[in-house]
Amino acid sequence: MAFLEYSFILSSLLILISFLTFKYRRHQNHTTTIIPTNWPLIGMLPGVLVNIHRFHDLITIGLKISGGTYMVKGPCFTNLDMLITADPANIHHILSKNFSNYPKGDKFFKIFAVLGDGILNSDGKLWEINRKVALSVLKHPGFQSLLETITWNKVENGLLPVLESLCEHGTEVDLQEIFQRFSFDTICKLFFDNDLESLSLDFPNVQCLEALTDVEEAIFLRHFTPPCLWKLLRLLRVGKERKSSDGCKILDQFIYKCLARNQNEYNNNINSCQHQEGKFAIYTALMRELEVHHEIGTCWDRTKFLRDTLLNMLGAGKETTSSALSWFFYMLAKNPTVEDKILEEIHTHLEVKVGKRWNAQELGQMVYLHGALCESLRLFPSIPFNHKSPLQPDILPSGHKVDRDTEIILSMYSMGRMKSVWGEDCMEFKPERWFTNNGGIKHEPTYKFTSFSAGPRSCVGKNMSLSQLKIVSTKIIYRYHIELVEGHPVLPAASMVLQMKHGLKVRLTKRSENMN
Repeated sequence: MAFLEYSFILSSLLILISFLTFKYRRHQNHTTTIIPTNWPLIGMLPGVLVNIHRFHDLITIGLKISGGTYMVKGPCFTNLDMLITADPANIHHILSKNFSNYPKGDKFFKIFAVLGDGILNSDGKLWEINRKVALSVLKHPGFQSLLETITWNKVENGLLPVLESLCEHGTEVDLQEIFQRFSFDTICKLFFDNDLESLSLDFPNVQCLEALTDVEEAIFLRHFTPPCLWKLLRLLRVGKERKSSDGCKILDQFIYKCLARNQNEYNNNINSCQHQEGKFAIYTALMRELEVHHEIGTCWDRTKFLRDTLLNMLGAGKETTSSALSWFFYMLAKNPTVEDKILEEIHTHLEVKVGKRWNAQELGQMVYLHGALCESLRLFPSIPFNHKSPLQPDILPSGHKVDRDTEIILSMYSMGRMKSVWGEDCMEFKPERWFTNNGGIKHEPTYKFTSFSAGPRSCVGKNMSLSQLKIVSTKIIYRYHIELVEGHPVLPAASMVLQMKHGLKVRLTKRSENMN
């Protein structure tokens, strides 16, 4: 216990030093930006803490100065040194070429403990089973149909009525919150068959939605806090760690309740569910996959396996979709000519189906829309960084040596802003960047465009995400023009998922065309 008390005192002292550093630096010329100073004993922690509010941009500046890779030194004896890189060759090496040497690892597992043994948090044989189960379910012929039905139902019965009401009253709205509620409801309905209806005109408080946010905020801070400190804060139930612990309990109560209900339904109708037209169900598909991978039942708790699988799907699906939609509409508002071209493409490809539901095949023909979405994801990837550690010492293509357990941060956010990767115009929003010479869709290597990760751990939900993005964006663009509220700051939040720190305040104007 004495060690824990010492760690707490030490960390408090570091925070005090950071505050004093901030007071000193605020008088300096802020136009000159440098990599944080490496102080004796305390490393770069003061500079990191002072700039935590602009974490992603700080990393990007450092990477530009250093040529794409640099080391952030933490305090002595805290094991918080981190090698940060946005070098495509390094990322290709880590995520693909030398994949077996870079598992999630024990430290990652502890930071993301709430995810249990799910696909985002597991390694080895368990990860292989997780991925096989997920791919089998997501590629089932009935899944895409179920996804489109649920998405369209929520668009028509939740999203559009809310937007219509706000538009009629001329009310300012946080579009990011709208998208968070939309994504949460659709994911809960899709994977738990339970629509919590958080997206409604009265904007109800939904415990699970708030709990998920609290858990994610704590996870982010754990990356830059000595493990002994955040574990102590969790034990003492202080700050973000208290909220995270309470949030985990709320999420578990919701998930296990849904699992019990779905299990009862599965037991009562075990042989008929998927044979009924339109009755494909995620739970049934998962149970049948678990029967194939029977070793799960002997090695692990099957109910916990389902809990971990579904929580991973909930976290990944809800946050990434809402983030992508928010930044996409922000970029459209900043680039009206792009919005006009997408609207023209909608008229060309989809207007014959006004009043009907557009399917994935029809939306797939819209090249300009696809390019605009990719361009938004390039600049604002939903997952802004990845976290890796080598099992054995290695030398990266950039020449940097990494020892066993060296913490490596792959900055996807920074990569989209590197001239060395995307050219001199890397900060411009250019959907044309994604067109081939003959007008088709250009496919960039995944180690260059990493919004859906790369290598064996590439995102299994990529097609699901793109389908939702295209359905929602085309329906909104066709009906409404969105303007940013003047003076409202739009900045990336310091978070695991690239949300907007102050939300996305907008006003909606209904288009003059006849809307059905």
